Amino acid sequence: MTSRDITIAEYFLDRLASLGVDHLFGVPGDYNLAFLDKVMEYPRIEWVGNANELGAAYAADGYARVRGIGALLTTFGVGELSAINGVGGSYAEYVPVVHLAMSPSTAAERAGALVHHTAGDGDFERFARAQRSVSAAMATVTRADAAEQIDRVLMAALRERRPVYLRMASDVALAPTAAPTRPLPDEGRSFPVGAASLERFATAAGRALAGARNAAVLADFLVDRFGAREELAELLDITQLPFATLCMGKTVADESRSTSLGVYSGALGDPRIRRTVEDADVLIRAGVRLADTTSGGFSQGFDTGRGIDLQPESAFVDGVEYPGVPLGVALKALTGVVAGKPLVDAFTGVPEVSTAEAAATGAGPSAAGAGTSGAAASGVAAGGSSGGRALTDEKSPRPDEPLTQSYLWPRLARTVQEGQTVVAEQGTSYYGLCTQRFPAGARFIGQPLWGSIGYSLPALLGAQLAAPGRRCLLAIGDGSAQMTAQELGTIGRYGLTPVIVLVNNGGYTVERAIHGPEAAYNGIARWDWQRLPAALGVRDALCLSAATPAELDRALAAADEATDRLVLLEVHTATHDAPELLLDIVAEMSSRNGES
Repeated sequence: MTSRDITIAEYFLDRLASLGVDHLFGVPGDYNLAFLDKVMEYPRIEWVGNANELGAAYAADGYARVRGIGALLTTFGVGELSAINGVGGSYAEYVPVVHLAMSPSTAAERAGALVHHTAGDGDFERFARAQRSVSAAMATVTRADAAEQIDRVLMAALRERRPVYLRMASDVALAPTAAPTRPLPDEGRSFPVGAASLERFATAAGRALAGARNAAVLADFLVDRFGAREELAELLDITQLPFATLCMGKTVADESRSTSLGVYSGALGDPRIRRTVEDADVLIRAGVRLADTTSGGFSQGFDTGRGIDLQPESAFVDGVEYPGVPLGVALKALTGVVAGKPLVDAFTGVPEVSTAEAAATGAGPSAAGAGTSGAAASGVAAGGSSGGRALTDEKSPRPDEPLTQSYLWPRLARTVQEGQTVVAEQGTSYYGLCTQRFPAGARFIGQPLWGSIGYSLPALLGAQLAAPGRRCLLAIGDGSAQMTAQELGTIGRYGLTPVIVLVNNGGYTVERAIHGPEAAYNGIARWDWQRLPAALGVRDALCLSAATPAELDRALAAADEATDRLVLLEVHTATHDAPELLLDIVAEMSSRNGES
């Protein structure tokens, strides 16, 4: 090795660090131990040892959602297959995670040796093939082409915003290679732009908007994944158009804006939000992907072949595709088209909700009249509900009566601070919080498309490490928490102090709502949650419990004060208590599953 050479392991770490990765998640295994020695010596990346590989994959996902990219290290076979479910979620939801699996030595592979962690048949590419369906790019790194392969795969992660996979033999990691002399190029990190296609798109979009009486914006999670938050904010600033998001795209735009309507959930959502979105002459859809769990069971009330639809690689106007017009570029072009032409002047406002609609959706009388736009049109004040069923004038609960989820979620949302990251587990937590309005700069993390329960607790670990100055808030159910509770120990091990709100309702409430409300298979073991943090090695955790509104209020105030301690707040609600939006969605799921 010359003075200008480094090991291939160090080359890989240099490239990761240059992309902003300063934590590497995983579990040690004998094939990756020598590589881990290099990690421990490397000054710019900290090793985070997880309880298992699935938790590590979830943590890398949460980290990447905040930082922009994450990284995961596993051992061959048993380790990488344990992680593949977490990587599958990253693939489905466009989260760039770099997965490095360390394999037996080159000599063992050449000999087809029946070494441990293999299938015993000499096929060392077997597990790499399993990764193919959840990876945007792959490589088996060799001494001859290590730098080229590492760079190619990392560039694909940046461009596609999806996981990538590298397999590297244990001896290859320690082999010498030339140190990188230049950074990864900007070209190739994003989708190419076609100048002629962009000009045609701008002309077509301008023509469509010029003929519109009203317009609205519907944004979703791909705005965040493809780095287009600033471009979306500029468009909303210039146009002052009313906008909504799907729940998966919650917080991609500032919900404290006066033009924010809230969360659009198709036919299951607030009719005042539906009217604005569905009655727009031109609906600008930014990074929208319609899933059953985010669109009210595909009950969206707009024609997907009409309007302006902006996707990662292409833009569409009334169904005509303009390839080579990526999402951020298209948003910037739209801003240029409408600059100096305030479209809000043509917006006629949100129509009144009819008595029939109000009765059908559980909404109270609408306070929004014609000519009203933005948050006022939605009839929702900052900090209140902004989607699902519309708010009613229900009487506040007595302080000493049993706690309900209808009180829990709005009350919890009022504790969210500007810039805070909120992680919500799929189920009651996600659908209870997604319809609440958050302050400026808050970030909402969930997994409604992949929907792997237990995801959110390790994701909290990753999100907290990605932004250590922001205290994260997690909401999770008892059933989901049992899947990955061991990562509480990892959170404590690294001295993190998030607030964890654990909803104890005696089992899988979302599954009970879908099928088998009293079935034994929807029950779980009863854990002593108050003693669990200490048992898992969390020092000086503040463990609280609440079963009434008054107890919840006191506990949240105590959690807010205890900024130097991990807080576990166990809240007790009834077994079948769930947010109305979730109940509507699971009723639709049951119908599609062939149940009455």
